[in-house]
Amino acid sequence: MILVNLLPHREAARKRRREAFFVALGIAALMGGLICGAVYSWYQAQISGQQGKNLFLKTEITRLENQIKEIAGLQQEIAALRARQNAVEDLQGNRNLPVYLLDELVRQLPDGVYLTSMKQDNQVVSLTGIAQSNERVSELLRNLSNNSPWLTRPELIEITGRALALSPRDQRRVSNFSMRVALKRATDGQKAGAAASPAAGKPTPAASAAGKG
Repeated sequence: MILVNLLPHREAARKRRREAFFVALGIAALMGGLICGAVYSWYQAQISGQQGKNLFLKTEITRLENQIKEIAGLQQEIAALRARQNAVEDLQGNRNLPVYLLDELVRQLPDGVYLTSMKQDNQVVSLTGIAQSNERVSELLRNLSNNSPWLTRPELIEITGRALALSPRDQRRVSNFSMRVALKRATDGQKAGAAASPAAGKPTPAASAAGKG
């Protein structure tokens, strides 16, 4: 016996394929949504973590800036204290500068040189005097330039010759001179004096200094 299927099988097959397509499409959409949600959640976690790191860095930077300001303030205070200490040391050392000055002049004046006036203006000392010859003045300049730990940079301003009457019958040719020399500060002079050799510090026979302007 022959059986004939009169049902619309082609329509049923198309319906089954359509339903399978929509099911697959729904599953794909669901998977895509899950993947997008997971990626979004991951990026949000990364952003939150980076924001937390940025906040930590800002906090640390602010703390370091405050510390830098405190250090700068401490450095300024230290510099001010050092400046005060140096000022006090200079004042204490400069009290003895006149003594050092007179002692050095006695040491460095060669025989035949006499001072008639001396004037100090800050660290510059002006000297005027009489010498038996120009060579004596040159020797004084060399002594002040090379042998003195307290006096430096001597500069001859003027030298003139004149006749000095020792008696009505005895006249002698002498040289009037004026010069200026720099007086070192107490700290510099003490360092130079400590570094000088004993031979350099040996006193030279000198004539007495007279007068002070």
